[in-house]
Amino acid sequence: MRYWCLAVAAAAVGCGRIDGGATATSPTGGAADSATAVPWTPVLQAAADGEVAFALDLYARLAAAEKGNVFVSPYSIHAALALTASGTDGPTRDQLAKALRLPPGDDGPAAAGDLGRYYARPRADFTLAVANAVWGQAGYPWRPEWKAAAAARFAGGFRDADFQAKPADERARINAWVAEQTKNRIPDLLQPPHVTDRTRLVLANAVYFDGKWTDAFPKGATRPEPFHAPGGKVQAPLMHLSASLRIAEVEGLQVLELPYRGRELSMVVILPAAADGLSAVEAKLTPAALAGWGAKFSREKVEVTLPKFKHTLRAEPIRHLRDMGVVDALVPGKADFGRMLAGPPPEPLAVSNVVHQAFVDVTEEGTEAAAATAVVNNAPSPPPPRPRVFRADRPFVYLIRDTQQGTILFMGRVVTP
Repeated sequence: MRYWCLAVAAAAVGCGRIDGGATATSPTGGAADSATAVPWTPVLQAAADGEVAFALDLYARLAAAEKGNVFVSPYSIHAALALTASGTDGPTRDQLAKALRLPPGDDGPAAAGDLGRYYARPRADFTLAVANAVWGQAGYPWRPEWKAAAAARFAGGFRDADFQAKPADERARINAWVAEQTKNRIPDLLQPPHVTDRTRLVLANAVYFDGKWTDAFPKGATRPEPFHAPGGKVQAPLMHLSASLRIAEVEGLQVLELPYRGRELSMVVILPAAADGLSAVEAKLTPAALAGWGAKFSREKVEVTLPKFKHTLRAEPIRHLRDMGVVDALVPGKADFGRMLAGPPPEPLAVSNVVHQAFVDVTEEGTEAAAATAVVNNAPSPPPPRPRVFRADRPFVYLIRDTQQGTILFMGRVVTP
């Protein structure tokens, strides 16, 4: 059966330099006024809690499928799929809502869009840019109300495209948009097989983060040292820092929080006690475990050792989404995208692919991360106690998350720096 393809694309980047405040995007793709920022509400907290559960579930599946380093923006994938879900109906919508852990009710997908608009508000201490966009085949009966909702709730402007006649040109146009949103860290998200003359819709999300540590690692202290990789010791550039930080030691592991300037976001590093303990740590990653570890944080003087690393991951997690219960959206004839279209589609519709690419660069100054997803489809004191030692010279898991609401923007593991 011939069917028209809906692609979902997500790209994310996470740098150590500051380019200015965060930028929201308007429905047409330009800079948005800060008035578009939304206040934090219980519904947004429900959307954030759902994103965390989705993030840990998806990460576990990706980590099981990958042997080496992993880096992903579960937030970017979540946002792109929520935008997709906003145009679905019936069991298709129910399955997406369940997999994404969206807030209950008809407005659940749009709440995830509001979450993105919340994070796109300007800040002075770091850059966090969140953008959505939609490209639809010109002449198709797209519902005006769906296009308006995508613009209003997701800041996802709709662009007419001619995939039937010029798929390569449209792919280049989408990739150029992703590259612009991610400061050129992800220039070629969509490859030729992802966009063809059967493509009818591409929904994309891009996330870019650039923040400096509150306490920078002294560059002069970085030096090659052994890192206990699975295949044996390797030499890696290890950074060193002595600072007052929040740390917890629980269940045979250490959890360290490294805040970025402004302290709204932080990197949480989860370090197993044993060099071969990574899989055991990953098996413990649940929303309840993260909350429990956070409750045990205490602020102490910590001697930190952390590798410099730069990783890129390209993934097509559609099979993992199928395992998470997203079925009908992937099947021509069963997928119901009735909220996108005014009347029956001219051809059967199904999500053909979900394409994700993420980039991270962790240095002495801070972190740069980017990702994109496309659905194709002070008083005198006694002598200080001996500082804690946190030496990440073995595989570990890390998250870049909101320190207050808990949203996981990026997540990964370092097996070999």
